[in-house]
Amino acid sequence: MFDRKEKGDRAVLVLPHSRGEGDTARRAEEFAELVKSAGADVLGVVTARVEDPNPRYYIGSGKADEVAEAARALQADVVLVDHVLTPVQERNLEKHLGIRVVDRAGLILDIFAQRARSHEGKLEVELAQLKHLATRLVRGWTHLDAQRGGAIGNRGPGETQLETDRRLIGVRVKMLTKRLEKVQTQRGQQRRSRLRNTVPQVALVGYTNAGKSTLFNALTTGDVYAADLLFATLDPTVRKLENLSCGPAVLADTVGFIRELPHDLVAAFRATLAEAHDADLLLHVSDAADEERERLHRVVDNVLEEIDAGDVPQLHIMNKIDLAGAEPRIDRDAAGKPVRVWLSAATGVGLDLLRQALGELLGGERVQSALQLPLSAGRLHARLKAAGAITGETVDEHGWQLRIDAPRSVIAPLSGGDPTETLLLRELLAVAE
Repeated sequence: MFDRKEKGDRAVLVLPHSRGEGDTARRAEEFAELVKSAGADVLGVVTARVEDPNPRYYIGSGKADEVAEAARALQADVVLVDHVLTPVQERNLEKHLGIRVVDRAGLILDIFAQRARSHEGKLEVELAQLKHLATRLVRGWTHLDAQRGGAIGNRGPGETQLETDRRLIGVRVKMLTKRLEKVQTQRGQQRRSRLRNTVPQVALVGYTNAGKSTLFNALTTGDVYAADLLFATLDPTVRKLENLSCGPAVLADTVGFIRELPHDLVAAFRATLAEAHDADLLLHVSDAADEERERLHRVVDNVLEEIDAGDVPQLHIMNKIDLAGAEPRIDRDAAGKPVRVWLSAATGVGLDLLRQALGELLGGERVQSALQLPLSAGRLHARLKAAGAITGETVDEHGWQLRIDAPRSVIAPLSGGDPTETLLLRELLAVAE
């Protein structure tokens, strides 16, 4: 669609920074990891001090000349810029450098496109790519006004190539949006089914490469791909989590977060990240050996706010204690509730403490007790069964003898306003306390 040279994998990195921006070395290291995850080879790095962005190139014209010289000397195929560029800035830089230019958002989109495996993930990535691409059609390419039309002869400009590209992208976006809505409906039905079964929902969240997938595999029988790469996994995976004192739970592994995650990706991945939004508890995984983990915590919390999951309770997991030289332990608040667990998913040290903390946090709100219902309470029995609160039952001439295991929030409203049923449930809740 565009007048660009064939994509290459020999890259020169441009690292813009400004005064007071924080640890520039860390930012450079992270961007290099992104490039590695994309499969490109780093030939050279050019740093650029940017206090007042140049509207033409973002970096200064002198620095653009330096990048051009470095790209020619190193025979680079692509220049990767650690910042989001406007379409005009990207076009101007490409024209000035003579090779392909990709900004931070484009690089992340490229990685996501490589890693998506599920049907839903591929749809979400393509939708995000098209939305990003649509912004690059505005005055971005010299050939886009070249098409001329007219049924006879050449009486004037018809639909320009720019308009054609916009229309085709618009049609594809509408089609992908409809497909995603269907997939989201199906996934929502699966989530509602799990909720009806009253199984607690737990979701892993955290900065990318914090070890979420390794922890997921260690806690479940999952076989999620885990590697020392940014965005090693994209597609959400859900598995049953057993051997907890509170009973079974459902654990979901979600996509890792990163600073300056493109908004189109956050919007497109709302369906994937809905596992975090709908969870009863978030396991916020951090790299205990990372000196900047507090800043990364804030990045993750900001993304959670964007997807309306900021109010979901969190248990912080300090992973990789084998690298940090820390001991496995549970940190508790003033009320004695677990707030942080120190462990190593790779070695398995501290996993028993995590299961203990999960049992406390998820079990404290569950009702696990026996309940005897008279035969006259058939409506309450039906509601308990529909809610998935009954784990075992026998019946005789006196009524039902039930074993109840369900969250308190599910049990409490099931009386339907009937005084007798309300009393039975109140007694059940009191016994369970």
